[in-house]
Amino acid sequence: MFAQTVHHYRRARSVRYVAAAFLALFVVSSLYYFQGPSYSGDRLSHWSPAPPPHDLESHTSPRVWDERASQVKQAYRHAYNGYLQHAQGFDELRPLSNKGVNNFNGWNVTMYDSLDTMILMGLWDEFAAALPVVEQGDFREASSAWARSQYAPFFETVIRYLGGLLAAHALSGEQVLLDRASELATLLEPAFNTSSGLPRFGVNTKTSAVTPGIGGVLAEVGSCQLEWTYAAHATGNKTHYDRVHRLIDTLANAMEERKGGMFPTMWSLSAGKPTSDSRSVGAAADSAHEYFLKQYLLTGKNDVENLEMYLLTTNEVLTRLLYITPHRELLYTTDTNGASFVPTHKFEHLACFFPGLLALGAHTLNLTLADIDPAALSPEARRQHALLAKYDLNALHMAAAEGLATSCWLMYADQPSGLGPEVVDMAYTPGDAKVRSGTLWIDAVEEWYSAGAQGPIPGTGEKKPIPYTLGATVKTPQAPWDYVVRRSDYFLRPETIESIYIMWRTTGNPVWRERGWDIFQAIERETKTPSGYASLRQVGQSPAPQADDQPSYFLAETLKYLYLMFTNDDPVPLDKWVFNTEAHPLPVFEWSDWEKHKFGISR
Repeated sequence: MFAQTVHHYRRARSVRYVAAAFLALFVVSSLYYFQGPSYSGDRLSHWSPAPPPHDLESHTSPRVWDERASQVKQAYRHAYNGYLQHAQGFDELRPLSNKGVNNFNGWNVTMYDSLDTMILMGLWDEFAAALPVVEQGDFREASSAWARSQYAPFFETVIRYLGGLLAAHALSGEQVLLDRASELATLLEPAFNTSSGLPRFGVNTKTSAVTPGIGGVLAEVGSCQLEWTYAAHATGNKTHYDRVHRLIDTLANAMEERKGGMFPTMWSLSAGKPTSDSRSVGAAADSAHEYFLKQYLLTGKNDVENLEMYLLTTNEVLTRLLYITPHRELLYTTDTNGASFVPTHKFEHLACFFPGLLALGAHTLNLTLADIDPAALSPEARRQHALLAKYDLNALHMAAAEGLATSCWLMYADQPSGLGPEVVDMAYTPGDAKVRSGTLWIDAVEEWYSAGAQGPIPGTGEKKPIPYTLGATVKTPQAPWDYVVRRSDYFLRPETIESIYIMWRTTGNPVWRERGWDIFQAIERETKTPSGYASLRQVGQSPAPQADDQPSYFLAETLKYLYLMFTNDDPVPLDKWVFNTEAHPLPVFEWSDWEKHKFGISR
């Protein structure tokens, strides 16, 4: 795989790659090699994100934004106090029946998951009161739906508990949080005892037994790198490092064997390889794509193999998974199946993290394909490379981010409740029915460029909400909306808000902040209960019918991103902190010479 510059160290690879490196002199041990020709294009090089609409050119005053941040803080207090009053000792609050429920091990997940939210909001009394509970918690005793099978779910336990402890330690310096994090990581590490090093679904933290299945989904096997890497750095524990090193090696070897492209969703834990041709940035895949970029950023832009996997993944997303609707020109990402990338045209709320990821990459990196050798790629990946090498990648990624984030926002703004549905089906057949499979975004961009690049890039530009009036019996996408709601639930999810927050921080365009404020007002209006906040059953109604559910991520992610969007301070700048997939910020670092020696990191 390629090296960004001669100053970057490379990850040590298996013996066969070391031998190959000696045989080939300085040919590196993966797909990519130093290249002479440049593959950085200039198309879109003068493009910049859209300016604010005329009605938002006059910014809301800083004083008002501070007041709005204070309202989010009060929302957190309301949700957390309701949890303490009715559900302490349990994982989550049922905000309609005022009961507790154990969904994730029975270890007080709402508390652990939002420790860093308390710190960022300056809720010191709540944080101080939580520390003794965290210190006395027993990770060897589990009580939840998973505990009936005697297993703690690895992925959810990592992102909520371990990520929460590490971030709270990084922000506060409290040693007990790091001690508990390292203890939990050690208890979970039997999950890595597979022939590939990819983790199993669950672990019995009392006996070290693991779930027997040998299959896994990409999001669950490929979303623990940040937590184990930072745990190794903060504790000096070599075992923690060895676990993540082997996992990344397995993923890098799989990418090398595939010769580019993005990873499918289903995996064999024994072989360490994909077992399907289904591709997605939504459920079953989302956070794995996220961690490729974020692992590179977390380690001071030195973990080059993860950068490679991010670039190859986004190349395929931009050319194969992004589509544009025929009337409204809504940009969306969808799942595809098979070697021919047959699209489903399903657009998930979970996929709305992706515009924020693209914006983060464009904001923090000088994106280029210059170091990737097209000859080493598969024919399809080579085609993607040739197509995108003509463009200024930073501008292209940012344009896609703007279009996707706008579509995610419109899914909220169109609905009577002001909150977005779980899944929609997007329109993809033009009126003349000449393109039955839909219009790929990159094809629309190519056509736009060939015609003189007049007006906004397809899928971008100002778009207005259209009040959604289709009934539940309508099953096919309709104009003028260009979509139909397939699942009308709203689970207090953070993905759209996360992307809006990142768009605000990376562009400075106040329209994103104002859109975030509209969403918060809808949350207050539609989901608030006397004891907390409830998920919704039907976003197409107002008042919306509520569900008896307050997920821990509402306090860990949704309210945190809203607060960080509204506060005039920037306590966790995007170039100095990296959020895990549960919005737990970890500080960017570089391995010291001693750590490289101790852990065996190639220089």
